[in-house]
Amino acid sequence: MDYRAAAEQILQKAGGKENIVSCAHCATRLRMVIGDNGKCSKEALEEIEGVKGVFEASGQLQIILGTGVVNKVYDEFIRIAGISEASKEEVKQAANAKQNVLKRMLKTLGDIFVPIIPAIVASGLLMGLLEGLCNAFPAMAGSGTYTIFHLFSNAAFTFLPILIAISAAKVFGGNIFLGAVIGMIMIHPDLLNAWSVAGAETVPQAGVWFGLYNINLVGYQGHVIPVVIAVWIMSMIEKKLHKIVPEMIDLFVTPLVTVLVTGYLTLTVIGPIFSTVENWVLFGAKSLITVPFGIGGAIIGGLYAPTVVAGVHHMYNALEAGLLSAEGLNTWMPIATAANVAQGAAALAIALKTKNNKTKAMALPASLSAFLGITEPAIFGVNIRYMTPFIAGCIGGACGGLVAGILHIGATAYGITGVFGFLITTAYAWQYALVIIVASAISFGISWALFKEKTPAVQEVKAEDRHITEDGHIIIEETVFAPLTGRAIPMSQVPDETFAAQVLGQGMAIEPSEGKVVAPFAGTVATMFPTGHAVGLVSDGGVEVLIHVGINTVELDGKYYKSHVKDGDRVEKGQLLLEFDQKAIAEAGYNLTTPVIITNTEEYSAVAGLAEGAVTALDELVRCRK
Repeated sequence: MDYRAAAEQILQKAGGKENIVSCAHCATRLRMVIGDNGKCSKEALEEIEGVKGVFEASGQLQIILGTGVVNKVYDEFIRIAGISEASKEEVKQAANAKQNVLKRMLKTLGDIFVPIIPAIVASGLLMGLLEGLCNAFPAMAGSGTYTIFHLFSNAAFTFLPILIAISAAKVFGGNIFLGAVIGMIMIHPDLLNAWSVAGAETVPQAGVWFGLYNINLVGYQGHVIPVVIAVWIMSMIEKKLHKIVPEMIDLFVTPLVTVLVTGYLTLTVIGPIFSTVENWVLFGAKSLITVPFGIGGAIIGGLYAPTVVAGVHHMYNALEAGLLSAEGLNTWMPIATAANVAQGAAALAIALKTKNNKTKAMALPASLSAFLGITEPAIFGVNIRYMTPFIAGCIGGACGGLVAGILHIGATAYGITGVFGFLITTAYAWQYALVIIVASAISFGISWALFKEKTPAVQEVKAEDRHITEDGHIIIEETVFAPLTGRAIPMSQVPDETFAAQVLGQGMAIEPSEGKVVAPFAGTVATMFPTGHAVGLVSDGGVEVLIHVGINTVELDGKYYKSHVKDGDRVEKGQLLLEFDQKAIAEAGYNLTTPVIITNTEEYSAVAGLAEGAVTALDELVRCRK
């Protein structure tokens, strides 16, 4: 892959240097915050070689490139764009500033609960394994080993408010240890354990706010939202005090006042109010899941993927944590699995049915990823692009969710879906398998039936370029003429591995003898690179050509190049596209060999070079046939 070419095209299709606010990368994606969405063409970005998918989420334009590729494209991108490297956190902050209040709130919930997933997964897996072993060996439940491991398995859930408080303090910019103290206050042993309230004869109370009203002295085991609100207020108080308290007494005054004020507000106002609100939310979720005949599960399964697209699925982490903490069972997760594997199965149908090698290469691994619980490549890289597989995935998710709702399946953790979900659904193994089978089979079948691959249109083909064989087949040929004067050579002789291997497509190359590039046919300018060293064209007959003047010449940043056309311009055969200073470029140490690449090679049955040796501009160079 030509990482520079990919970076150049991404920059161009994202709206140019002026439209990039910030950019970073993770393991698989280039994450950008752009100024004006109207200047960005997602469809064009998706067609760039190496791009596996493009989507916008959490205020970021995310371009999926894959592990080992994204970092190399990123290095080229920031150099070409002239921007400084940014951390993922800085990009998040820039993206958050562009989002509306609701999305920021939901994103914040995700930022708080995602880091806790390893602890929840560890406890949930251990709980599931213990449950499975006890089903196989009932006597184990009375052993000392079981007692010890059971203690391990529920530790994260017992002290969940503390974990949430620490994570929330980090997100809100507060002291994580003060956050931990607030979490400890909410489950302090002096408070009646919330899980023991139902069996208690009396509930202790205390008068607060000068005797205005009484509160129940009950802990907040099983609650998550009150902890988040309490730590948010704590962080606001702490940061305000750091600004107004003199530095010499800040170390003593700020922590004391922060804990005192936050703790009292939490037990007397925040806890009672928001625990009630949370109970309503959990009751609503459980009521939806348990709607008779699995209808609730079907609704959730069908709408789950659209919420992922909308970027509001972060709220589910908090919901699942609440269900686990309050009920000990996550009934949301199997429905989420139905939605996820359904999108994977829809993408798998595309992978098996398409004849486009690029689509196949993207859809197959994306499908497998979805079956393992990571759906973004399938949803954004494949299904949304063609829409019918996305709809098929939603239908399959609804059917799988229907089964999950009817069978009342639950998991012992959150953060795991798909095939690995068997580890936390040991008590419902066959039911869980049925959910996956139903969701996958229905989604695959509908996706296969609805998907119809578009055949690239060939327009305005001249009569002399059409030939009818003896068996009645129509053969269409189109000639790409030489855009420069010089010496034509095979692509294999280009002194660049990417071009020589014809990764971007087949074609020919020219060692120029004069510094002018002309249109090799009548057509349209698809891309005129800002640096002027390369131009992409589309002929009236549908041939897509990239003319790349020189090797690594993007490093010149436009110096010694002058373009005469811009994106979208109509050009006629022989029209001047760009000029370049041969001598200056050569003296700067750059090779001027110019690849002329047919970038949609896969659409043709044959791409053949017609000339080798001396050529004059507009001599026949390459013939494309299908």
